[in-house]
Amino acid sequence: MQKLFSFSFWNGIARIILRNREILLSLIILATIGLATQWGNMRFTHSEANLLPDNHPVNQEYRRFLDKFGEEGNLIILGIKNSDLQTYEDFNAWNQLADSIEKYDEVELVLSTSNLPVLKKSEDASKFIIEQLSKDPLKSKEELTAYKKELFGELPFYRNLIFSEKDSVLRTAIYIKKDIVNSSIRKEFVLDKFNPLIEDYKTNHGLSELRVSGMPYIRTLNSQNIVDEISMFLLAALLITSAIFFFFFRSWRATFISIVTVIIGVMWAFGFLGLLNYEITVLTALIPPLIIVIGIPNCIFLINKYQQEIKEHGNQAKSLQRVITKVGNATLMTNLTTASGFATFIFTDSTLLSEFGIVASICIVSIFLLSLMIIPIIYSYLPVPKDRHLEHLRKRWIGTFVDWTERMVKENRIAIYITSLIVLVISIIGMYQIRVSGSLIEDMPKSMQFYKDIKFFEESFDGIMPLEIVVNTKSKKGVSKAKTLKKLDELETHIIETPELSRPMSIVSIVKYTKQAFYGGDPEFYDLPTTYERVGISTLLDDSGGDAMLMKSYVDSTGQYARITTFMKDMGTDRMERVEEDLRDEIAKVFPEDKYEVLLTGKALVFQKGTNYLINNLVISLTLAIILIALFMAWMFKSVRMILVSLVPNILPLIITAGLMGYLGVPIKPSTILVFSIAFGISVDDTIHFLAKYRQELIANKWRVKKSVYAALRVTGVSMFYTSIVLFFGFSTFTISSFGGTVALGALVSATLLFAMLSNLLLLPSMLLSLERSIANERTFKKLPIPIIHKDGDEEQE
Repeated sequence: MQKLFSFSFWNGIARIILRNREILLSLIILATIGLATQWGNMRFTHSEANLLPDNHPVNQEYRRFLDKFGEEGNLIILGIKNSDLQTYEDFNAWNQLADSIEKYDEVELVLSTSNLPVLKKSEDASKFIIEQLSKDPLKSKEELTAYKKELFGELPFYRNLIFSEKDSVLRTAIYIKKDIVNSSIRKEFVLDKFNPLIEDYKTNHGLSELRVSGMPYIRTLNSQNIVDEISMFLLAALLITSAIFFFFFRSWRATFISIVTVIIGVMWAFGFLGLLNYEITVLTALIPPLIIVIGIPNCIFLINKYQQEIKEHGNQAKSLQRVITKVGNATLMTNLTTASGFATFIFTDSTLLSEFGIVASICIVSIFLLSLMIIPIIYSYLPVPKDRHLEHLRKRWIGTFVDWTERMVKENRIAIYITSLIVLVISIIGMYQIRVSGSLIEDMPKSMQFYKDIKFFEESFDGIMPLEIVVNTKSKKGVSKAKTLKKLDELETHIIETPELSRPMSIVSIVKYTKQAFYGGDPEFYDLPTTYERVGISTLLDDSGGDAMLMKSYVDSTGQYARITTFMKDMGTDRMERVEEDLRDEIAKVFPEDKYEVLLTGKALVFQKGTNYLINNLVISLTLAIILIALFMAWMFKSVRMILVSLVPNILPLIITAGLMGYLGVPIKPSTILVFSIAFGISVDDTIHFLAKYRQELIANKWRVKKSVYAALRVTGVSMFYTSIVLFFGFSTFTISSFGGTVALGALVSATLLFAMLSNLLLLPSMLLSLERSIANERTFKKLPIPIIHKDGDEEQE
């Protein structure tokens, strides 16, 4: 292994690259064209992010529910304030909108004030019949008043279903066909048909407060936002990193070469997504801009080294050879550590994170290979850089920064340790204030109308995120038994008393409605029937034919399973866990396990459990990243103590970031969980570059530690500063996102990398100097290959 990454190995790689320029360029072009053909296989996700493994019990329970009752998230709702429908013309237009929506092939059912079914007894009282509350358009204000009086005062079945009990907001329920809920047809329907119709209605009636929500609608607009932001991120990342690159190098040529390199890397990233047939999710959409942000530092190290060599001796061929030979090994190590940080997500068992980790790690290795080949090859065809292209190497302000770090390490080591310790203690205190968020909507764009509409419906109807309860009575037609109905009603009472849950819908509501209809529609009788009343009601139902009021939505065909549907408000994970615990306690009390089997599921619950699952795996993921990187360090230095010294400056920034999250109220959630593994994998790059140069200087200076530390600091300080600034501003581009999670990811990674730069420039060399007698001596490196220093300055390992 040591020979594989020795000087002679990289010298051979350099000869292969420079002697086969045309062949390698042709292969890169062919590979790019080949991967471009896979772009057609890319597809955007049409379902929610499922953070749990497929075999997780929560996922299995959810699939059992879907197998029994079908897709739950097929409801789109429209809401309008009662005050906006003061005239019968406005009310008729509102009903006409519902009628227009129902005509679409993608719609299965629309329940609105235009077709509201009312259960009644027939004139001869022999059976139940269903009539519409209003058969024809209203013709006067008096008819409108009578309609609203009957709806709000005499039909408790529709309370908090069609109208809000709190503020009389009217709601239209649109059930789209279940087989298109997780397909592109849903997206086309919402964006191309539904939204234009809604916008026309708002424009024609001068309304700005028509509210739209529901899981299919939210998912569609959220996914579209992801699509819209990909190009924005790419452009922003490319412009910002290129601008910083040009500011440092003041060379259009170097900037152009870097842009070409990372653009090819982005093309490959999209190609790998298509080749692997992965969906573009809120995470995989970040990979292309990540490749730009991570690829530019590769270009900085290679071009900076090339220009340093040109400045030293002016020989282009020799400079290109040394770029690959001297920088290749360290750059490979840094890219492997970065890829390792991403690759740890592969082991989480979450399909979403696993796919992200696979593609990201492949792309990072790819951008390294592209940088290593494209930059030397292109420069080999170009003339030698002129003096003005090398001017940045003599910038005084960079020298001032490096001198400051050297002076701090030399004169203020105790202050550095004390400051680090104080910051560590403060950060640990902040860590204990971090909260966990399993909210489905917390990361959604707060400025978007659909997010405001979610909050509107939460206020009026007590929730929008579906929560499902399935009761298995363990006997056919067990749902219709009086004992079961009473138990279902008792559970529903508990749900109604829970502020975060909406009024539930189940067979209980339907049975209560039949009793009301049995007594001539008197709302005072909206209750469960007695045993005597059940006999009379059953007779009328038998003669009515069919399942009145679509009972099949809440009872399976065998009558063994009952479904209760409620909706949850958006709430913190702690409160959500308490609500779930209270609900499970009530279920256990009402439905004994020996007689009933109760399933609690729903999209919101699955997402919340997924967040907890990821948090439990965060330690494993981060530990894997640390172990992998420690193995790289062990290979480089052959010393356990050197491994510990190299890890401390990179773990400290992670603790500082965790502390900041606690103090700033940034919760742990799926998006921010990524911060630690990503930042650790990238920040350790600076450590590798510094220690690799330190090792070279230590051997060249015959184990004189102080001289070696300061020499390494002066040489690597500039490149570390350049790359850290590029990475800082590169990840900062994510803060322009409308998604809260993406903003938090960008800001936290940027902050962590800035802390890591200071830690590697101040704390790491300070530790090397303080511990020189125990770790930084000849015995530490006695197993390392001994270099032969040639007259021209090249070193070769035996």
